[in-house]
Order: sequence, then C-alpha cells, then structure tokens
Amino acid sequence: MLPFPAFAQTLPVGTPGLEEYYRRAQLMGQLDSTLSFCTNPFFPVAALHEKDPFNPSTLNSSLVPSPPRPFAPSFSLAPITWTQQFNTHHPYSLNDGPMIPARGYQTMLSAGFFAKLGPLSVQLYPELVFAENQHFDSFTDIHRNDPDALDAYNGFHSSIDLPEYFPGRPYKRLFPGQSSIRLTFGPVSAGISSENLWWGPGTRNALLVSNSAPGFYHLTFNTVKPIRTPVGSFEGQIIGGKLEISDFLGEDANGNKMYYPNVNDWRYLNAMVLSYQPRWVHGFFIGMTRSFMMMGNDAKKYNRYLRVFSPVSKRENYGEGESAYVEDQQLSFFARWILPADHAEIYGEYGRGDHNYDLRDMYLQPNHFRAYLIGFKKLFYHDDTSGKYVEFNLELTQLEQNRSNTDRLVVYFSGYPAPLRGNTNQGQMLGAGIGPGSNLQTISLSWGKGLDNIGFQAERYEHNNDLYYQFSNDPRGHWVDINLALFGQYTWKAFLFSAKLEGIRSFNYEYNYLPPPTGTNNYWTPGKDAFNFQGKLAVSYRF
Repeated sequence: MLPFPAFAQTLPVGTPGLEEYYRRAQLMGQLDSTLSFCTNPFFPVAALHEKDPFNPSTLNSSLVPSPPRPFAPSFSLAPITWTQQFNTHHPYSLNDGPMIPARGYQTMLSAGFFAKLGPLSVQLYPELVFAENQHFDSFTDIHRNDPDALDAYNGFHSSIDLPEYFPGRPYKRLFPGQSSIRLTFGPVSAGISSENLWWGPGTRNALLVSNSAPGFYHLTFNTVKPIRTPVGSFEGQIIGGKLEISDFLGEDANGNKMYYPNVNDWRYLNAMVLSYQPRWVHGFFIGMTRSFMMMGNDAKKYNRYLRVFSPVSKRENYGEGESAYVEDQQLSFFARWILPADHAEIYGEYGRGDHNYDLRDMYLQPNHFRAYLIGFKKLFYHDDTSGKYVEFNLELTQLEQNRSNTDRLVVYFSGYPAPLRGNTNQGQMLGAGIGPGSNLQTISLSWGKGLDNIGFQAERYEHNNDLYYQFSNDPRGHWVDINLALFGQYTWKAFLFSAKLEGIRSFNYEYNYLPPPTGTNNYWTPGKDAFNFQGKLAVSYRF
C-alpha cells in the first residue's frame, strides 16, 4: 500500500507577514515544536494539516485542522499579491526575490493556483516585475579618476556576476516565480521547481540560499514535514539546479563596459540541507548545508551531478593536485533552539567557502574564508484570550573576511574565481543579500496580535569592506548605512497589507571620502554622505 499522500502546497519564501506569523506561533506554543523552519519553503498543509496555508487556523482557536483526504482532487487560487517599493536616491534591495536593485519606482505582481490529484500537485505562481530604474551615481561615476579604486572594482566584478546597475529603462521581466510540479508521498516529495529557497535559521540573511535573487529551475527531493524516528526528527532537501548569468555583465550605470565575461555558459548547482532534532533535547535543532557549483558543460562531461556526497577536504577529493574542472564548495553548520516556555529562540550559522585542504589546514586556519550569523528572538506573551504580544529581534551577520584571506587565493565569501562568477543567479545574490564582504546588525521591536502588528527597526549595514581594503586603508572611508524604519501589517477581510518606511543615511556613499586638508585637527571630518528614503507596500488578496 502506498504511503498516505500529503498536500505539497508551499508557503512561498518571502510571503508578506505569514512566514513570521508561523514562526512566532511556534514560540507561543501553538505549533509543532519539531518544525525547524530551516528548510524553507514551508509546507503548512502537510506539516500542520492546514486547509489553507494563507489563512492559518491558529488565528481562530475554535478551528481544529484535519488531515487532508487521501487522493482527493483539489484546486485553489493562490493570493494575488501586488508589491511596490520606491528608492529616492540610490538602489537598496534585500530579500525581495526577482525585484532588482534600482532607484525610483518598482513593482511586482504575482498570482496563480494550486491543483492536486492524488500524489501529483501543480503549483503555478509566476511573478511580473517592472522597475522605473532611474540613473544614480555609481561607483565608477564617483571614482572615475581613481585608478586604484577602479582596478579593485573591476577585479571584484570579474569574480562575481553582481552588476551594480541593471540596464534597461524601464526594466520589465516575467519570471516563473514560485512554481512547481511534484509527486508527494507521506513526508517526502520530488519534482521540478523554480521556487525560492531559504536554508538555515536566519531571518534577515541566510549564508547559502535566500530570496535575494529570482528563484531558479531545480530538481528537488525534499521533506514536506519532519520524518520522525526513534532518535529524533529529520528534515532536508537535495537539489540539482541551473543558475543563469545576467545579460549585462560589466556595465556601469552609464552603460560603459568595465570588464568582460570569460565564458558564456550556465552553471550547475548541487546543494543540500539537513536538519535534525534530537529526541532527547526538546526544541533543539542542528543541521548543515552544503553546495557545489560548477560549469554546466563540466557537470555533463564529468558526470558530477551529486557532488554534495563527496569528501569534504580537497585532499580526499583531488589527491595532491587540483580538480580537473572548475568548481567551488560552500559548507555551513547551523543550530536553532526554541524555548516555548520562555517564548524565545536563539540561533546561529557558521559557514566556509574555500573548503580546507586537509585536517591540518582546518586546525591551523579554521576561520579561513568564513562567514557567520547569530540571532535572538523573544516574545513577551501571556497565554490569555487577548493573544497580544511584544516581540524583540536581534540578528548579526558577518561576511567580511579576516587576515587569513590576505595570503590565500580567495578574497570574497560567495565570490568564486572565474568563470563561476560567484554564488549568484541572474545578477543577484543567491545567499546573504547584503553581498560579499559586508556586515549587518539588525534590531527590531514590534507589538501585535495575530497577523496585525506595528514596529520599529534599526540597522547598521557595512558595505563590502573586502573591496574597500583592496584600494584603501583609511579607516574614515568605509561605506556604512544607518537605517531606521517603521513597519506594520494589517488585515481587513480577505486583504493583508504590509508596509515599511525606511530612512537610510549612507556615510561615505560608494566609499566617497575626501581626507581633510593638511593641517586640520578634525580627524573625523565628514565624508560625502547621502540620504535615501525607501517605501514599501505589499497588498495580498487571499481567496
């Protein structure tokens, strides 16, 4: 007899308000504590028996979710979501999927459906993006007379497909979005998907894959709910995907060619995530992610489609030499510990890019080519009829490299040697959206009930210090943003509104700093600062 078929409808990564709602409900003790929330997208129908993942039953305590009927056909419309954002001075983009870094007005429209018959499910959820894409002062505009800065800039962008400007005024693009075709049996599912992924416990950044780039086509084998065993619960995913380069490598904001691609070929990504909750430690999760990237033609030629199961060290992989083809690995370990009695969680992720040669290399320089994030969330909540809460969040992400990278080949976490062009898809970061060499510190405080909330957020964002140190050692010239934001969500009937208003003070915008004249005593003379205002509004209609 076939295992009981589960629904495979997902809650897409980046769905306004709802991802945070489910994770918060777990801290309140309303959801299964064996769900890691580290192998997204999340499957509320399969994991929680929700009838509609966009209208959680936990919003109404009188509703008791019931298991889906075996092999029963179903059809439902996905929410229509209209997302808009506006930047007044320069691009600012983080965790917004196929939307691009752009100045001016930008909008995205998504809509679709989910259909199921027995174990077969089809989710069609395309995304349409339009960006005004106004001109702005770019790095090459500001540093046109600084050959050292331009050399460093060109060297960085030759190792990664991360254009500062996306040509085309206006920019218009249709993406397959959060679409998939799956066969699902019990807790496991297999199929083809273009959905965004988010692996690891972070909420503002993820080291390996996030939704800071468009989703990419991939074959997937994954869990849709925890697999329970005598030793604990397991969740995971293995993918083989096709990453694409952007169509405009090497252009600055004026359309000038600054550097040139080496090989016009797609890249193959083999990646996996595994999360484990020990049976003996309630609410504690440990896990790992691993990825191998190589050129698509090399994957075919050498039949290297499942590289994630190869040995970790270079010596075990290649002996005393190097690989016969160009490839690169990223590896991370993460942990998350939820404390329902305290309505809190702590989490962290530690990753490495250039995997160690052998154990001796690991002992001597364990921090080589590393990145990490740590976070904490606390709800001040009482189990009363009101359901009101106060939420405090803190998360720190560090991608800037340390001194070990000055005497070894790699410089940037997620920036691979040519022709791999970095951990990117279609010109945007596949991992942490802040980009290589950058650091981010985020703190927020919000008040709410159910899906409705209002709050404040403050951030300090250091832009690519690894690039800055390539052309300057002046401590006064770092590009640092101080961001203050007001955000909120509100539900009205079938509508869900999500908004964010953010003021961004960019100190030394694009590393633009002129040392004070000789003889002045004010060492910390202000540089060339800028102010950017970003407004975001998302409106979803849930059928």
